[in-house]
Parts: sequence; C-alpha cells; structure tokens
Amino acid sequence: MNLQAMKECETPVSILVKDALVYEGGRFVSRDLSISAQGGAAEFHSLHVFPGFADVHVHLREPGFSYKETIASGTRAAAHGGYCAVCAMPNLNPVPDGLEALNAQREIIARDACVQVLPYGAITQGERGERLADMAALAPYVCAFSDDGRGVQSDDMMRAAMREAKRLGKLICAHCEDNALLHGGCIHDGEYARLHGHAGICSESEWRQVARDLALVRETGCSYHVCHVSTKESVALIRQAKREGLDVTCETGPHYLTLTDMDLQEDGRFKMNPPLRAQADRDALIEGILDGTIDMIATDHAPHSAAEKSRGLKDSLMGVVGLETAFPVLYTHLVRTGILPLEKLAALLHDNPCRRFSINLPAAENMTAFDLSESYEIDPDSFLSMGRATPFAGERVYGKCKWTIAGGKIAWLSTSTEN
Repeated sequence: MNLQAMKECETPVSILVKDALVYEGGRFVSRDLSISAQGGAAEFHSLHVFPGFADVHVHLREPGFSYKETIASGTRAAAHGGYCAVCAMPNLNPVPDGLEALNAQREIIARDACVQVLPYGAITQGERGERLADMAALAPYVCAFSDDGRGVQSDDMMRAAMREAKRLGKLICAHCEDNALLHGGCIHDGEYARLHGHAGICSESEWRQVARDLALVRETGCSYHVCHVSTKESVALIRQAKREGLDVTCETGPHYLTLTDMDLQEDGRFKMNPPLRAQADRDALIEGILDGTIDMIATDHAPHSAAEKSRGLKDSLMGVVGLETAFPVLYTHLVRTGILPLEKLAALLHDNPCRRFSINLPAAENMTAFDLSESYEIDPDSFLSMGRATPFAGERVYGKCKWTIAGGKIAWLSTSTEN
C-alpha cells in the first residue's frame, strides 16, 4: 500500500500494537494500543509509541524551488521520519513577506501536505535585510518570523523587527551569522580545514550575532529563538540569557550533536550552514541538551538537487536532509550510548517544540511508532524526500519507523517490502 493510496482511503480501520510502550506525561507506559485511523490496517508487537514529532526548522522549497523538494515530497519524508508537524522556512520564491506570497504557499500546503505544515513569515522584504516585511498582515497565519539562510546584518533592522514581533505577540527566530566574519569559508575554521587547505568559517560568525541579538532582546522584550546553534560560545551566551530570565529558546541539529569537523569527507553531503564544529563544541551542545539550555532538536532539513551537491566539499551548496534520519541517528548515538534518556529525546522532539511554537498535535490523532530493536543501514535511495545528501549515508542505526498517524490519518505505514 503506497502513501498516495493511504491518503485517499476513506474507510476507518485500525492499527493494533501489542505490548506497546507508549510515551505519556513524560514517561513510557506499557499497554496494548488500538487506534482507529483512515488509510490502512496492520498489527505490530513491542513498539515504542511517541506523540508525533514536531520539527521547527524545515525547508520544503516550494514555491520556487520544486526541483529540490515539494511540499508533497517533504511532508511524506516527514511522516516517514515520525513527524506530524513541520515549520516551513521562508527562503522561497516568492518570499512570504506579504499575504499574497504567503497565500500562494498556503494553497499548496492545503492541497499537498500529509502532515501539518506551519509556514514562517519573513522578517524582511525578500529576506534582503533592508525593509521589514508586512509582519502585521502575516502574523495571524505564520508560526514565527525568520530570514533563515541569512543573518539580519543591521542592528537597527533587527531592533525594529523585534519591536514589531513583540507588539504582535510572535517569535523572532534568528539565523545568526555575521557576514563580515565569513571570509569565503566553506567549513569550520578548525583542524580539518587546516589539514586540507580549506577556507574556514569561524565560530565568532555565529556567536557574535547571538550576543548582538540577546542584547536587543534585553532592550525590546521580544520572544526570541536561536536557530541551529553550533558553537560552545553560543550555548554559554544562551545559558546566561536564560539565567537572566530572558524569553529565549534555541535549537540544534542531529548532525551537530553526533559529528565534528574531523568527521568531514571531501563530499558535498557533509556541507551545511552552520558547519560541523570541533569536539569541544559538540561536547558543549550535549551539555546544553542535558541541562536544558538547548530546548529542542530540529533537522534543518535542506534538500538540494544531486547536481548541486555533487561539487565536492568546497563548491557544493550548503544543506543536508534530515527528516528521515533524525530519530534513528539520535537514538543510536545518544540514547543507546547512555548519554540521553529516551524520555528526554521525546521531549526534545515533541513536548518542547510544540510548547514554544504553539503547535497543536492532539495525541489521539498524531502519533508515531518505532521498533527500537531493528537496525539497518541508512540508504538515501530509500528516502521519500527528493534530497539525498546526508552525512549519515551507509551508517548502521537502530530505530525503524513503522507508522505515523497525522491528523487522524495514516501518513506513513511500513510494509513488508519497505527497506
């Protein structure tokens, strides 16, 4: 039974899971589970059942770049990875900086999405950093505001954006990057760059703008979220801001928690922005996860075409896919190794992002189930995403998604022929 057939089925049927471990109220409860849904019927044994995951940082590429990904393919990939809600970044064409552009995106979402999609609005017109977007018109229809892919370079522009977001009761979600400090770099300015002769991207290019923005949060009282934190200095700054009582949250990605710059290969599937950092940065990120400084894990799922990712580490476009690998990678690297309790991972993927971004996923209608004992090699050719570039290709992981119910319908159901 393929996904399209499941979406079109209108007959309520059931999924039965015997001896399930169901995540409820911050812990796992053992019981049989019978679920009525639309789209298929199956019986499973001994699965872990989670509330549907929510990813607050996803690039669905449509409208404007549908040769990389579409809302249909991206949300199928989300369901395949256990996600029932994704927040779609605004670096599109047209950029959703006003209602006309946003409505074009919303029409595609309504037509093609198989999980909940919450669009972002742009902070500035065209994400150019020169004039504010029509934030007031966008506010009722967007999850937050971001110019993701670009840091807002002007202090005055970010201050104005924060004041308007504060007035509207919306989050500012910042891609923190000081362009003056990039110097044409393509990877982290660390040991691998020095050994292989690559221009590096210094950590300061991230944390300096984090520090700038936190000063503006103190001034404006804006609700603020830092995207894809990758450096130890950023973690320290955010930890201090929380101690001061600022309304600040942040995310990091699976690759920053599990890889370092010394894991790089001369291959475009290892190139992303921000780049993989040093071991000390990875250690600080894990510490930040454990002590609550880092609130959630988001994939920054950023698909590109095969041609755009085939130009090597230096010349490929930045961005890797992650929706279909996030949970097994995190479970394998962090939970099975004893670094992170499984309950904590569930909170990072569901509880915390839903709370911060006001994502409504009623538990009875939005859930996903994994067989944590099943191991397999990550094969990009099996992805439902159009993107194939992942640094985890060929890695053996544990945790296979067996089904995902989104909005009361089966958005993904594993079959005996699925690899």
